[in-house]
Amino acid sequence: MTIVKDTASCTPEEYLAREAMAEARSEYSDGNTYAMVGASRAHNLITLNTASELHSLLRGRPCETYMSDMRVKVSQTRLYAYPDVVVVCGAPRFEQDQGENLLNPTVLIEVLSPSTEAYDRGGKFAHYRRLDSLREYILIAQDHVHVEHYERRGQQWLLTEFSALDDSLSLPVLECQIALREIYARVGFPNPAESTAS
Repeated sequence: MTIVKDTASCTPEEYLAREAMAEARSEYSDGNTYAMVGASRAHNLITLNTASELHSLLRGRPCETYMSDMRVKVSQTRLYAYPDVVVVCGAPRFEQDQGENLLNPTVLIEVLSPSTEAYDRGGKFAHYRRLDSLREYILIAQDHVHVEHYERRGQQWLLTEFSALDDSLSLPVLECQIALREIYARVGFPNPAESTAS
């Protein structure tokens, strides 16, 4: 995934009006829009694998899983973003009940790309932490086996890292686990030393 900044600033209302007519997705922060351009095969596979596993694991429970196109709003900072995977448990709440801007995600997952990694770790996570509903934040590398799991503990965020295909990502708030082998299924890596998930 590549982020391209629009040169013209706009209000949140102007952004939402443009987004409703746009063919490609854009995120909004601090008066600026950022076009989300393309994604690699690995990025797409990891996103689909993760969302599919969660959808299956949470079947029959009061949780919903969304992939890529669910826009999340952080009201306190007026951020509008499209996380790669979103889980909401309990009744989803939307801005103005339109079913478009989710206000209460429980878990957010981003698949890291070269152009987004620093932002996903820093600025975007700072925005996401303002969501009272958010309990877990996961970052997944696409060029090697590595998953970072942040869990809210009061005012602190506890980091746990996983770097082997035999590891399992534990999601306490969802009471489930996902094997990294499933997250990285069919993903090959440029470094021959890395194991591939086949």
